[in-house]
Amino acid sequence: MQYHSPASFAEASALAADATGVTRFLAGGTDVLVQLRADIVTPDTVIDIKKIDGVHDIARNSDGSWTIGVASSGAEMSEQADLVRDWPGLVEAMDLIGSTQVQGRATLAGNLCNASPAADSVPAMVAAGVTVSVTGPNGTRELAVEQVPTGPGRTSLAKGEVLSAVHVPARGENAGDAYLRFIPRTEMDIAVVGCAVNLKLDGDVITEARVSLGAVAPTVLLVEDCAKAIVGTTLDDAALDALAAAASAACSPIDDKRGTIAFRTEVAGVLAKRTAKIAYARAKGEIIEGHHG
Repeated sequence: MQYHSPASFAEASALAADATGVTRFLAGGTDVLVQLRADIVTPDTVIDIKKIDGVHDIARNSDGSWTIGVASSGAEMSEQADLVRDWPGLVEAMDLIGSTQVQGRATLAGNLCNASPAADSVPAMVAAGVTVSVTGPNGTRELAVEQVPTGPGRTSLAKGEVLSAVHVPARGENAGDAYLRFIPRTEMDIAVVGCAVNLKLDGDVITEARVSLGAVAPTVLLVEDCAKAIVGTTLDDAALDALAAAASAACSPIDDKRGTIAFRTEVAGVLAKRTAKIAYARAKGEIIEGHHG
C-alpha cells in the first residue's frame, strides 16, 4: 500500500490520477479505516489530505455563506457557535454520526463520498443547498451535494477528482433547518429513515422549502413534491398531511433487518412532519438550537 501526504489539492489530484488499483482519500478516515480493518476494502493507494492548508478551517464569508474545510470534523463544526446558530440542522445531523471519538474525526466530505444512502449529514446538506468544490486533472468544478452520490458506495467523481471544499449558503432572515432520523436501538445506530427540512418564511407563510430524505432509496433524495406540499402554507394540518404523503410516495426503500419497506415508508411521512415543525419554529425564532425532539 502506498501512502501519500500531498501539500495541495492539485498534487492530491495528480497522485490519484496516476494511481492504479483502489485509491482512497483520507480526510477523517472513520470509514476508510473501518473498511480496512474489516477487509472490505484494501486500498492500493491512500492519499492523506489532512495536511493541505485550510482543510481544517471553518469560515463565514462576507456574504454570510460558509466555507468548511474538507477535514473539519463534526466536533469542530459544533464548536462554531455562529454556524450552529445559522444551520442547526446541518450541525445536528453531523453530530449524530458515531461516538464522541468518531466526532473528533468524521467529516462532511467523507460522509458524502462514502456514499451511504443512510448517511446522516447528506440529507441536511442537500436540504441546505450545500455545494462542494471538486478538484481534478482539469481544474476545479462546483457540484450540488445531491449530484455526488450515484448509488450505494458510488459517486459521480471521476478518476483523479477530490473534494476540496464544502460551501454552505448564507442563512438569510426568517429561515430555519432541521434534521431528524429514526433509529431502532441506540445512539450509535444507522438511520432507518432520515429527513432534513430547510425553509424560509414571509410572516407565517412558507415561501421556499427544500426537503431531503435519507435511507429510503439508493441515494439521498431531494423531494420536490414535499417542498410543493408546504410552500404557500402556514404549515397547517392539511399541509403537514400533504407533506407526509409526498414523503412516503417518494420512498423506494429496501427491506432489511432494520426495517421493512412498509415501515420505512410510513416513518418517512411521520418524520417529515416532525422535522418540518422544528424547521418552521426555528424560522420563526421560537427554537434556536439544541432541540432534538
